[in-house]
Amino acid sequence: MILNLYPRTAFCAVFLFFNLCANSFAQTAVAGKTTQTAAADTSFKPVRRLWGLAFGDLYYNAHADAGNRGAENNYVNVPTYRNAFQFRRIYLGYDYDIDKRFSAEIILSSEPAASTGPAAGTSISNGDNLADNKMAFFIKVFDLRWKNIWKGTDLVVGESLTPLTAMLTEKVWGYRSIERTVADFHRSNMFDVGVALQGVFDPATKNFGYDVLVGNNSGSALLPATNPGTGFYKAFYGDVYAKFLDQKLIFDLYGDYMKTAPGTAAIGAQSRSMIKGFVAYTTPKITFGVEAYTQKLTNGVTNVTNTKAENATAEAISIYSRGAIYKDKLGFFARYDSYNPDNDFNGADVYTSNTSLPLYNPYSKEHFITAGLDFTPAKNVHFMPNVWYIKFTDERAKTTAGYVPDDHTLVFRATFFYTFGK
Repeated sequence: MILNLYPRTAFCAVFLFFNLCANSFAQTAVAGKTTQTAAADTSFKPVRRLWGLAFGDLYYNAHADAGNRGAENNYVNVPTYRNAFQFRRIYLGYDYDIDKRFSAEIILSSEPAASTGPAAGTSISNGDNLADNKMAFFIKVFDLRWKNIWKGTDLVVGESLTPLTAMLTEKVWGYRSIERTVADFHRSNMFDVGVALQGVFDPATKNFGYDVLVGNNSGSALLPATNPGTGFYKAFYGDVYAKFLDQKLIFDLYGDYMKTAPGTAAIGAQSRSMIKGFVAYTTPKITFGVEAYTQKLTNGVTNVTNTKAENATAEAISIYSRGAIYKDKLGFFARYDSYNPDNDFNGADVYTSNTSLPLYNPYSKEHFITAGLDFTPAKNVHFMPNVWYIKFTDERAKTTAGYVPDDHTLVFRATFFYTFGK
């Protein structure tokens, strides 16, 4: 009897032992899972953000340049005594975090000019407007960002800000709603389609950084693939910066190079390149900044007198200040720019432009001044009465054909600016 019961008893004991082990393992696994879930990373909070901004003015054009110069500014072709309400910029943007490492952004922009007469022979009007002068959007930014492709550096693919403005200069100036930075004003590439690396050399403190980009040299436009400047060559941009004194003192150095045409028998190969320096001291109460550049336009002009293509060197300097008058409710800003389109200009000669630099005029020196107040009744809402002035000086001698006497444009503005969603 005992012998008959032993195998069954032994089997039950073994079964009981494995059952206890299994229960113990299951409880341990559950406890481990609970512990793992509790320790999960919850620091990542994805961004799904719709945002926008707009700025414009009630302006009064007190005096228009008789020579109608300055094609790069907002008031060319605007007659004296014209007054109007105008939007100068409308942005609609969307930011989307795909996951912890990838994000995407898009900006739709409408940038109407004060003069909106339909361009002859086209289906659109000047200043990014439709043929019926309704405001239209275009794609200004559409890019994918791979965060921390290595520590402290992001890879950006698509249509994005170039290093000319992406890093510091526009942020420190702080009044894009009043006027663009000096290089942007004279139509250097602020946006391009390409691949960029944006990062810092010291991720812990972020005092030293860089931005490099290889792009199409097409800006925000779709240009024909057969265009030599965009279909066969690339634009190269680079920027490095350093911040000192608790990031109050900033130094920035920028450079670019782009070949734009292969050249002909009459005009050799064309290219343009820029070296730009920037230094600023910035605090919440007061900011001072100086920005200067030199831009070489290889075979950028043709001397009609001797029919030879020549290089031109454009130079500019911008000096500005902004600050607080009363807490964060009332501030001021003031700026002066000087621009020389060709520092080797012979006043007795006549030149034509060959460069791909948009709206380039080899004749007109420019002196730009703006100043005003910034009233901020609520965060991200600004009302800014200001004066906008630009003087034109013809580099040609008075006896040279085509000479235009000195003149200026003077505009009084009540500017508004607001943002939402950021």
